Amino acid sequence: MHRNGYKGRKFGRENDQRRALLRGLMIALIEHHSINTTVAKAKEIRRPMEKLITLAKKGGLANRRLVIARLDSVTMGNYLVDAVAPNIKRNSGYLRITRTGFRAGDNAEMATISFVDEIKPIAKPAASSSSRAKSKTNTEAKEKTAKLPLKDKETK
Repeated sequence: MHRNGYKGRKFGRENDQRRALLRGLMIALIEHHSINTTVAKAKEIRRPMEKLITLAKKGGLANRRLVIARLDSVTMGNYLVDAVAPNIKRNSGYLRITRTGFRAGDNAEMATISFVDEIKPIAKPAASSSSRAKSKTNTEAKEKTAKLPLKDKETK
């Protein structure tokens, strides 16, 4: 059988499992700025990850939403757009793959994939007090409605 129309590596997984694996690797790379994985997986996530970084560098609401949709994680999508992308000073070639040796169990070739530029972590903003106050008033209102006595049909 011919391989016409087949793209990418299969990793011995079904299509949805493969997409979930790559998405998880991309989220881990954004979160930790560097991950250790097999060379094949590192090479496979390089292209979609660089496309995501390019979208994040462009900015704008539509691009932010595309990044969030492709990562399937709102927090990591926003972190990529707000913290990681502004620290990247180049136009392409954002990631570096460094071969690190062979895994002990199955002798698979391992690699570290990381950002070429240094990424400075930003502090996460604390929740505003006004949103806390709103949530308290909403819960208090729910509690008051729950405490109201119910009228029985027998009392009428």
